[in-house]
Amino acid sequence: MNSKSNRSLTRRVAAVGSLIALASFGLTACSSPSESSSSSDAAGDEVGVTLIVKTTTNPFFVAMQDGAKKAAEANGVNLTLAAGKEDGDEDTQIQAIENAISKGDKGILITPNGPSVVDAIQKARDAGLYVIALDTPPDPADAVDITFATDNRAAGLAIGEWTAAQLDGGQATIALLDLFDDKVVSVDYNRDQGFLEGMGIELNEPNTNGDEEPTGTYTGGKGGEYTIVGNEATQGAEDGGRTAMETLLSKNPDINVVYTINEPAAYGAYQALQAAGKEKDVLLVSIDGGCAGVAGVEDGTIGATSQQYPVKMAELGVEAIAQLAKDGTKPETSEGLDFYNTGVALVTDQPVDGLDSIDSTEAADICWGE
Repeated sequence: MNSKSNRSLTRRVAAVGSLIALASFGLTACSSPSESSSSSDAAGDEVGVTLIVKTTTNPFFVAMQDGAKKAAEANGVNLTLAAGKEDGDEDTQIQAIENAISKGDKGILITPNGPSVVDAIQKARDAGLYVIALDTPPDPADAVDITFATDNRAAGLAIGEWTAAQLDGGQATIALLDLFDDKVVSVDYNRDQGFLEGMGIELNEPNTNGDEEPTGTYTGGKGGEYTIVGNEATQGAEDGGRTAMETLLSKNPDINVVYTINEPAAYGAYQALQAAGKEKDVLLVSIDGGCAGVAGVEDGTIGATSQQYPVKMAELGVEAIAQLAKDGTKPETSEGLDFYNTGVALVTDQPVDGLDSIDSTEAADICWGE
């Protein structure tokens, strides 16, 4: 692990030591599994919680469900699982929220699929349910009671700084593979804009994708010239990543930097690059840190990824609602943030001086999925 501290990364990215601390985490509202379980038994009341994820086609959300199941069993929680049919499916999530209200659940854990879900969340809160967003803060952030999530801005910042350093002052011809082009979601713009900020590219509106100057200079690393070929939506899926990459390569075959919203999109992008014979000419970076993505770092498919911790998000969410039911204690946000930060670490086998990172071997010990 690179032990030198980078000033901007230190400000926003949790150190690996913090990740270890999370494993024995003591959030104000979360007791240990054995304590929560025994207290639920003593009270004789079962706490109902519904977890609503974006989709089960992405291993990130499957891992989140697994973490919630484990925490529910340990805490005596009656857990209901629901998911959108695809990333962006708001209607199915809204129906799941209404079902949770009808069942009389104590709380809801949700990774919101878009802004239309916010009204349904407010309906749940008005009915007395405690709503925790996981991974994706809604807009506005106070539409839920609290969010447990990665600092997505910091996750993007880390891979942007790494990319700028790898370029060593050379030309950056950039493809940006985002999540959506028909709705605004905070996880989407925070990762994209964080990446560009890490590269040292001047932002226009910091919460808007695609409005930067298409050419100019980047100041990260040794600095140099950049061209943004374009932004394409992937829906966070492998086939979307492949199509988006094909589209951008048709606009400019000289792309040498590819940012992807997540690792499924990165796999698709890599397939398109392979088909074009460009895979060895491109710095491909992503965010997720699942076991498959870590393997991609090890074999060189992905240059760097920012690892996040969906299992921990779900575990803490279930524990928080169980604790709330026990004694009314509510979780608190991290200092200086409007959400609880569950940690992030840069994963790469090509470390950069001054930039904290862990290698693929270390990341494999704490990754999720298969």
